[in-house]
Parts: sequence; C-alpha cells; structure tokens
Amino acid sequence: MNCPAVVISDQGREFLEKGQMWMYRNNLLTCDENIEDGAVVRILSEAGDFVAAGFYSACSHIAVRILSRNEHEHIDRSFFEKRLKAAFEFRKTTNPDNLSNCRLVFSEADFLPGLIVDLYNDILVTQISCAGFEQRREMIYGLLKNVLAEEGIVIHAVYERNDIAAREKEGLAQYKGFFEPTDLKPQTVISENGLKLNVDIENGQKTGYFLDQKSNRVLIRNMARGKKVLDCFTHTGGFALNAAFGEASHVSAVDVSETALKQAYENACLNHLENRMSFIQADVFEYLDELKSGEFDLIILDPPAFTKSRRTVMKAYNGYKRINKRAMELLANGGYLATCSCSRYMETSLFEQMLKEAAAEAGVMLKQVSVTQQNSDHPILWRNEETSYLKFYIFQII
Repeated sequence: MNCPAVVISDQGREFLEKGQMWMYRNNLLTCDENIEDGAVVRILSEAGDFVAAGFYSACSHIAVRILSRNEHEHIDRSFFEKRLKAAFEFRKTTNPDNLSNCRLVFSEADFLPGLIVDLYNDILVTQISCAGFEQRREMIYGLLKNVLAEEGIVIHAVYERNDIAAREKEGLAQYKGFFEPTDLKPQTVISENGLKLNVDIENGQKTGYFLDQKSNRVLIRNMARGKKVLDCFTHTGGFALNAAFGEASHVSAVDVSETALKQAYENACLNHLENRMSFIQADVFEYLDELKSGEFDLIILDPPAFTKSRRTVMKAYNGYKRINKRAMELLANGGYLATCSCSRYMETSLFEQMLKEAAAEAGVMLKQVSVTQQNSDHPILWRNEETSYLKFYIFQII
C-alpha cells in the first residue's frame, strides 16, 4: 500500500485493536503536515508495524477513519465497489421485502465510515461526514448506481442531505440538494410493509424518514387489534398508522409539531385510515398529565433523542423517567407500553434502570413482551459502540 503514513501511540494501537474505527488526533505521534485532507494514509505503530489504513482529516479530532486492516489491500475504485456490493447483499438477505426503502450503507457498520446512503424508490439520499468521501462522491454515486442496476433497480437521482453539523468539525460546508440537475421533486411515496407513506427527502428528519423503526412498527401493528392506542411523539405517524392498519379500535396520534401532524394525517388519508385516527397537537409531557387512567390499552413512547452527548445524560434520564412513569400509571392493569430511546448515550443498562425506577414509583410490575433494537438495515457492528443506538421495549403493565 503506497500512501503517506502516520504513527500512533501504543494506547492508540490498543484502541484500534479493540475494534474502534476512528483514530483520534491525540493518539498521533508523527504526522506530516503536508498530508492532504481526505487522503488515504497508513497507520503505523511506534515500532513501525502496519495497523490500519483510512481517510485522513486535517482538522477533525477524528484524525483517521479506518477503511482497512489489511496491509496488502489497495483502497481504490474496486475496493469501494466490493464494499458497496457487500452492503447491498446484506440488505438483500435481511430486508428482501423492503429493498425499495432501506438504508443501503450505514457508515462504520458497513466499513465505510463517514458515508450513509438511503434508498427511496428511484432516489438515493446520501449523507457524507468526512473529507475522504466528499472528494470521492461522484465515484461512489456511480458505483452505487451500477451495483443497483445489476439487480434491476434504476436510480434516477441522488439527493445529498449534507446539512449536518458534524461536517463543520471536518471543515466541510453544510448543504443539501440534488447532486445533478433533475426534473424529479424531493418527495416520494414509499411502500413500507404494505403501508404507503409520503417521504420528504428535502426537509424530513434524518434523510427524510425514520427507516430504523420499520420492524418495530410491525410489532405494534401485530398487537394493536381492537385496542385503544396512544402514539406519543408520532411525528409523521409511523407507529400510529401501523396500529390503525393492524385494526386498532382507535388511535390517537400526538405531536407538538403542526407540520408533522399534517403529514401524518396525509399519510392516514393515503391509506384510508383517517376515520379510525385522531391527530392532536400538544406537548406530550403536558398531554400525558391531563389524561385519566384506563383511557388507552396501548401507549407508544417514541421521543426524539433527549440527549446527544454524555454531558446531558442525566437530564435525559429524568425526561425518560417522567413520561414512562406517567404512561405506566395511565395504563389499566393488563395494558401495554412500548417505549424506546434513540440516543446511543442513553446506554441500555441506564435505560433499563430508568424503567425499573419508573415502574417502582408507579406501583406496577413490567412483564416483558419483547426487546429489540434498530431495523437490520442499520446493522450493529459488535465492538463498535457508535453503531448501536436504538433500544425498543414492549411490556405488559401488571
């Protein structure tokens, strides 16, 4: 492998040997200041041994994003083609029924750190958070189109959702828009497990929609029949629509955003479910406090990330505890609670501790129905904590 080299400390080597895919700047011992931003570099130990290779960042605290641990592997066009094909083959195996709306590339979990790619029908939506992929994005987009074309999937446009703050840490500007001129609009209608859903690629959350909850939404669908359901933080109605589709007797969808509720209602109409649903604009914390016990048989708590850093974890802990305790109090004996956290900083052990405390204070017992995580098109790479973030629990309240 013929490329510039950086030398890391023994502590840095130990860090990488544990499976981490980032090399932090404070672990660099030697680094040529003339290495170009986004270049491929070799990482060497203090003894001069090859450790890994990856994209170099000239200004980020993440100095190198690891691409390969094979000294003889050339990081060229064919390298990225193989990685993209492997990522797609994984989705073909694990998500065969939702290939037209799925995450094709999940950054570190697909050994392509700094790259996210979602597919919505004939539009690829990408998000790049490192200089290495920013400089190679035309090649990456071309390879993706070729890989999908081999499976009969024709891509008509690539939309870039590079409007994330993380890019600024890499010295990259924020922007969004189609990669090339097109007559297509940045909106489309996907089919998720039989439900039609509007997706706003330009303005929607993440890359347009929360694809990571697909399998969990089906769990709610399968247990909603005949039940009065409350979906808190409904956003565009993902869980609420699945409950209604699963023949709930009635579904109340609550969110503070008028825009999100309008989109949820449009999705309900698209699936002819509006007659069994109500859409309520309210602060969920206040709304839960106004309810009476026994009004609902199933309550869903799918809040936004209450914390995006370790510094605010305990504040988030209290927020999660408040809504979960209140939901437990509201559900009649035998009712069901579905609750989750999408913050990787709210670790599983801490979230479960919160649930135990909430149950004790509410005077109830939790009978576990299921414990799941993100949908498999957002794979979790063991030994790499950044890939595991979503926790989803369903309990019967006793």
